[in-house]
Formats: sequence, structure tokens, C-alpha cells
Amino acid sequence: MPTCHAIVPCAGSGVRAGHGVPKQYVSVAGRAVVEHTLRALAAVGRVSTILVVLAPHDDRFERDVRLPAGRSIAVARCGGATRAESVAQGLDALAGRGAAADDWVLVHDAARCLVRPEWVERLIDACADDAVGGLLALPLADTLKQATPEGRVAATRDRTGLWQAQTPQMFRLGPLRAALAQAGPAVTDESTAIEATGRAPLLVPGELENFKLTQAGDFTLAERLLQGRA
Repeated sequence: MPTCHAIVPCAGSGVRAGHGVPKQYVSVAGRAVVEHTLRALAAVGRVSTILVVLAPHDDRFERDVRLPAGRSIAVARCGGATRAESVAQGLDALAGRGAAADDWVLVHDAARCLVRPEWVERLIDACADDAVGGLLALPLADTLKQATPEGRVAATRDRTGLWQAQTPQMFRLGPLRAALAQAGPAVTDESTAIEATGRAPLLVPGELENFKLTQAGDFTLAERLLQGRA
């Protein structure tokens, strides 16, 4: 199969977490959040390049993150104001390092620090021969309520066929690069950009534990889960 690369957008401010520092640098179970993420990706042998996309003036990464031994992690300080901009700039950086248009790229959130190597392998196995690519995702299990502006229930929505998108999301470099350029900086994930070009990404069953750390309580839960693994 073509070469696989990984991009970890890591340029956000993470203000909703309320820690006073970007959430990717908050210490959880003795390591920065993004350090857990990178260690999991580094354990996937089929990922040849791991590129971390940082904000241009990031001065914490080298200070706060202990990189896994024996595995090269590349850094590009070209992150933008949105996730889509950071990923697009990361794709440009990969291409500048020699990545081909038909190489696979796995984009993974820095704040999904509970990802396991075997889940990444599952995605690669499912998408390796696919014409489009795909993403880890979970079928929605809870009843969905639509709210009024006042915080009351306006309607109950049918959850049939609905999935919650996760990462990694795996697409070929050339089509993803073009899709993001067409979709613009506001698109919230790579699958949405690919969908806008008329293609249908593959939904690969993920795991509930692969959640994105966003609110303060997420960090407490991640701490417990990571300590339980240890």
C-alpha cells in the first residue's frame, strides 16, 4: 500500500478546558496530553511520518513534551487560526518533505490522547484498499434532544443512522488537500471536506474511550483511564 503519514494539529488554545494553558499541554497521568497521543501514534509501524503542526510562536512543545525514543517526530510551526487551516498547512509541509499525492494521511486530534495503536491499525486495515478513505466513528446510542434558546426541549430527533465522528480520519494527501482548499477554514473535520466533493467516506467503528478532551471533567476521566491502563 502507499505510504502512511500522520498529522497532529496542535495549534489550538483550548480555552474551554479552563486550565490557563493550551489543553494539549495540560499534564494528565504524568504526561502532557499530546505526549500520550504521540506515543500511541509512534507505536503504529505502518505510519512512516508523524508531523505535529504547532502555532507559529509555540514555545512549550519542546519544553513540555518528551518524545518517544527511537521514533522521529517532525514539527512544523505553521498552524492557523482554525483546525482546517492547520491541517491544510500540515499537508503542504508533508508535500514539501516529499510525500506523494496518493500517500495516505491520518489526521488525529492532539486532544484525543486515549487513542490506542490497535484502533489506528483498524482504520488503516479498513481503508487501505478503499477508493475514498474513512474515519473512526461511533453509532449514536443516546436519545437526541434539540434545544430552544432558553435551554428547553424543542424536539426529539431520530438518531437512526447517525454516527459521532472521531479521529484519526484517513484520506489520500492530494484529494484531501484539494477538498480542504475548496471547503475553506471553517470546516470542522476532514470527512466533511471530502463529503463536499461528492465522495462518501467509510465509517469504521471506533471506541467510546477515544473521546476528545474539551471540558474540565474530560481531563479527570482521562486521568483515571490512563492510570488504569498503567
